[in-house]
Amino acid sequence: MAKQIIFVQGAGEGVHARWDSKLVASLERELGESYAVRYPQMPGEDDPDYAAWRAELISEFDLLEDGAILVGHSIGGTILIHVLAEQPPKFRPGGLFLIAAPFIGEGGWPSDDMDDRKDFSERLPPGIPVYLYHGADDDIVPTAHVHLYAKALPHAVVRVFEGRDHQLDNDMSDVARDIRLLD
Repeated sequence: MAKQIIFVQGAGEGVHARWDSKLVASLERELGESYAVRYPQMPGEDDPDYAAWRAELISEFDLLEDGAILVGHSIGGTILIHVLAEQPPKFRPGGLFLIAAPFIGEGGWPSDDMDDRKDFSERLPPGIPVYLYHGADDDIVPTAHVHLYAKALPHAVVRVFEGRDHQLDNDMSDVARDIRLLD
């Protein structure tokens, strides 16, 4: 049976179909048939509401088995880690992969919906491997955000790619390589 992955999209008009679908296609190509990527469309992608995305993620979590991999891009990654920190899922995640995720709190972006968290390491499911990715040429989320996450998650693997943008130039080969390392 194929290993489960859920990919949580970023926000913006048409992001699911026109932008993050390219990331998902690259990830599927790189991982092959041994993995099954779920790519749910999040509600109100052009103006994300934390409560609505949280509810959608919790219902998606009910479909996942122990060892499932969680991948989030941009605000989808931010919401994903906050949901995991607030309400650990019933399954045991095999890994958390955040790509160009904005950090909420001091030094990052403000939010009325999400709390400033400096305690992610204590609040995430125990033992979950965490990988953080960011393109050095990201013109949407400053690279400083990945370093803020690294402080909040001292055991995370951090990868910053020179010459790559917010979408990592639609190349998920590095993410796929790290996912395969967990097997």
